Amino acid sequence: MTLTLVHPTQAHQSAFLAAVRHSQPLLGGWVFPPETPQAYADFLSRYAAEAHVSYLAIAPDGSLIGCINLNEIVRGALQSAYLGYYGFAPHQGRGWMKKALREVITRAFDRHGLHRLEANIQPANRRSIGLVQSLGLRLEGFSPRYLRIDGEWRDHERYAITAEEWDT
Repeated sequence: MTLTLVHPTQAHQSAFLAAVRHSQPLLGGWVFPPETPQAYADFLSRYAAEAHVSYLAIAPDGSLIGCINLNEIVRGALQSAYLGYYGFAPHQGRGWMKKALREVITRAFDRHGLHRLEANIQPANRRSIGLVQSLGLRLEGFSPRYLRIDGEWRDHERYAITAEEWDT
């Protein structure tokens, strides 16, 4: 079975917001995707800018598997971006997000011309860490109080991969 990657549009709003609602236990406070029509409109606006690219992973049955974002793309000598992602229930634990992330990472290097991707993950989020490690991202360091999430500055571990290291 194969999945499809598409850029989010207004046509995905209803399915996206429903997936977020049904996935709250899975998202577990790690991420806070758009939950309202206005927040989804803001999300679409953000990912219409050149410095951001978003993909929705869609299962063969048409349901949403998850969302993968390339954030804060820096061109010039750096050619890098931050990799962000979250999966939707009921697709967790089936390997779909790994397949989707593999394809987006390949696109980041091949289609988007990036050289480096970085994923910052809270240390207690063991499933997410296992996912990026299974794709070959290496631990580069620890960033105390790195991101403000849900009103608190949270520590993160920094994982990265470069185009030369990527094994499609």
